[in-house]
This record gives sequence, C-alpha cells and structure tokens, in this order.
Amino acid sequence: MPVESGSGAAARQAKQKRKSHSLSIRRTNSTEQERSGLQRDMLEGQDSKLPLSLRSNLLDLFSQIEREFENLYIENLELRREIETLNDRLAAEGQTFEGADLAKGALKTKASHSTSQLSQKLKTTYKASTSKIVSSFKATTSRAVCQLVREYVGHRDGIWDLSVTRTQPVVLGTASADHTAMLWSIETGKCLLKYMGHQGSVNSIKFHPTEQMALTASGDQTAHIWRYMVQLPTPQPVADISQTPCEDDVDFSDKDEADGEVEGPNDCPSVRVPTTTLRSHQGVVIAADWLVAGKQVVTASWDRAANLYDVETSELVHSLTGHDQELTHCCTHPTQRLVVTSSRDTTFRLWDFRDPSIHTFRLWDFRDPSIHSVNVFQGHTDTVTSAVFTVGDNVVSGSDDRTVKVWDLKNMRSPIATIRTDSAVNRISVSVTQKIIALPHDNRQVRLFDMSGVRLARLPRSNRQGHRRMVCCSAWCEDNTTCNLFTCGFDRQAIGWNINIPALLQEK
Repeated sequence: MPVESGSGAAARQAKQKRKSHSLSIRRTNSTEQERSGLQRDMLEGQDSKLPLSLRSNLLDLFSQIEREFENLYIENLELRREIETLNDRLAAEGQTFEGADLAKGALKTKASHSTSQLSQKLKTTYKASTSKIVSSFKATTSRAVCQLVREYVGHRDGIWDLSVTRTQPVVLGTASADHTAMLWSIETGKCLLKYMGHQGSVNSIKFHPTEQMALTASGDQTAHIWRYMVQLPTPQPVADISQTPCEDDVDFSDKDEADGEVEGPNDCPSVRVPTTTLRSHQGVVIAADWLVAGKQVVTASWDRAANLYDVETSELVHSLTGHDQELTHCCTHPTQRLVVTSSRDTTFRLWDFRDPSIHTFRLWDFRDPSIHSVNVFQGHTDTVTSAVFTVGDNVVSGSDDRTVKVWDLKNMRSPIATIRTDSAVNRISVSVTQKIIALPHDNRQVRLFDMSGVRLARLPRSNRQGHRRMVCCSAWCEDNTTCNLFTCGFDRQAIGWNINIPALLQEK
C-alpha cells in the first residue's frame, strides 16, 4: 500500500479545514437569512398599526443593539480570563517571593501595582465599550449650564427655608434652626441683618409684597412680623468659577466634609423685638405666608390647623381645619386669594377666599360662609412636603414618596404630569418667567424640571462645591442677573446659582 507523504497529508488537512469553514459560513448565512425571513413573516402576521417598513427598520436596529451587547459580553468573558490569569500569576509570584525570604513590603507593593493596573484597564475598557452604546442614544442638543456664584455662610445650624424680597432693595433671607433669621446681600454674600426674636427654630421666612417687612414662623409656636432697614454694600466682582454643565457625568463625591464650627457675622446688626406676634397655635409653626396685598397672613402648624390672621390687628380671622395629621407647608397665590396647605396625611388642600359669583369650578363648603370652597388633592403615598402655585391655574406638589406632581385647579382628579425621582423631595419652587421647577432632595441633589415633567438639569455637586447635607429648600429670583436660583440645606449654608437653560431644551 502506498504511504502518503507528510506534505500531502498536511495539504489534505488544510483543504478539509477550508471546506468545513466554507460550509460553516454557508450554514451561518443561511441561518441568518432564515431568521430574518422568519422575523419578517412574524411581523406580517402581527396586528400593528406601524408600517411594515418602519417595523423592519426597528427590528434591524434592535438586532444591532443585541450584537453590540453580545460583543460586550464576549469582551467581559475575556477580561475575566485575564483577571484569573493575573491572579494566578500574582499568587505564583507571592510564593516565589516568600521562598526567597523577600520583604513583605516589596510583595505588597508589586501586588498593589498590578492590581491598580488591572483596575485602570477594566475602567478604561468599560468606559470605551459603554460609550459606544450610550452615545448613540444621546441627542445632540445644547447643554444647560449651572454656575455656583456665591455661598452665604454664617448660620450655626441647618437652614430650613429661604426667600428673596419682592421690593427694592433685593436681598436674600434665610431661616435657620439656630433660632435666627438672616438677611444677605446677594451680590457680596455679606450678612446685612440678623433677627433674634424667636425662642425656637426659625422654620420659614417670607417677605411682604410691597413693604420692608418679614414674616417668620418658629418652633416656639408663634409667627413674628418684623420690619427691616438695610443698606446694600458695594458689589464685589464675582469669583472666577468655571461654568459646569448640568449633567450626570459631574464628579460626585459621597464623602462628607467635616463641618467646622462656623463663626457668625460679628458686625451684622440685629433686631430682637418683632412688630407683631401671632399666637394661637398649640404646636410648632412650620410655615407662614402673606396673602395678596399683604393685609393678611396664613400660618401652618403641627397642631393640624392653618390660621388666617389680620396683620393690622393681629387677630385670628379663621382657623382652617380638616387635615388628619401635622401640616408641613402653606403657600398663597401671588395674585388671587387662594391658599394651599400640605400635610403628613399625604394630601394637600386648596382654600378659596375669592368672590364665589365669578368662579364656578370649585367644590362648595357651607360650614363657613367666608371660605367659599375646600378642595382636597389626593395622589401622593407619603408626606406632602410642599405645594406651591404657578402663575396660571396650576399647583405643583412635592412629597416624601419621591415624586412631584403638577395639578390643574380646574381638574383635581388626577395630575397632568408626574415626576419620579430617587430621593424624597423637600420645599420646591417654580420660576415664574422660565416655568422651571427646582427640586431639593434629601440626598443632597437639586434637579430642574419643566412643567411637563421633562428633566432639564441637575446642579453640580462634589466635595468642592454644592451642598454636603440634605437640601431643604429652593427659591427663584426673577430680578437678579447674577444669581437666579438659591438653595439651602442642613450644611449651614445657602448657595446662589446662575442657571442658563437654552430655549431648545425648554421646548423639548
């Protein structure tokens, strides 16, 4: 029998490999063709209103995504094999070093260096792989820009609330758990006045619509009205802080900086005696606000009631009851005699003091002829932390259930927009001109949404800027070009921001 030479056997094996490879390619191609044909048959058999060409296009796109994730999965398996190989090599090197009686420090250094190289390689590969997919879903639009302009530091405890005056001079007011309220120069960050008349935590501050008067609510079960006179200092140049895009890729840090003992302003003048003291609550007064024209004020308390007072006589006009648990906030409409109160009972209520002859869309309450209607808004599953009016017929409510809802006063059965977040929402505010909702969170973040529930931006926060504790409140300033948004938190500081939202983003 003839014996086949070595070169002939090798040639035959190579020929068989090429043949089997071509057969496998033909099988693969035929399988893909059969799969695509089967998918098209399934599309034709399904009942859908989409055109067949559009559905085919979507199917091709999803197939591309599936292949992309398959490649990532294969890369992940290869990286795992490399990790196992490196671990085996490190273990072997460790045994060698120990046999040679080398110092443990050298072994630890080499292992640490190899581990850091591996970690860096994994991070680089992960970012490069995922960016291919993520970038395909991002729209090429203008980016919102948020700039931290100034920090207002001087309180000795957390700041619960803040507000901006509606008249000249325009100043910032803060209410703190250190039993004081402070007025600040927006441009310089200097304390202009300190109010020290309360015996408990100052929980809210609001300014009179036309006069230089402030209204503060306190844990000492009272609300105070006090007058102020301030002189603005010479504006200082704004610090050169680089503009930071309001995106998720900002370097966030979970490390809390140590809170040093903050020294309050020593040269700040103080007011200790209020013009008017409002007493009648049996619990903490958590919030207060001026009604339109500033002749009456409303207060909200943990005694489950909201009280309406006459400013001139300081007499109790009405006690608004109905909530089942403690109140958390109250707010008045800027142009109409409307009051909204929120509570821990998961609801907020609309109280209407307008002339009933010109309004027809409310529920009537004949128990008190002066209160023309009471609307109860239900939709949250946890404490409603705040509810505020917008310029139109809308109310925006925030809750500990991590949602914010936009309501139409003419249809209170269900919200017209719902914003879902990852943290409890505190005292929100709505920009009058831009119609943007600022959401302060328990997790130290501040997010911006439009009225339809579309997220516009998230304020930058790191260990160098932003809040280091829970953000309690936000407030817009429509008349200031330097700072148009203010936030405060339990890190004892208020922050002034310059927010620039491109019109393209607001229209989306």
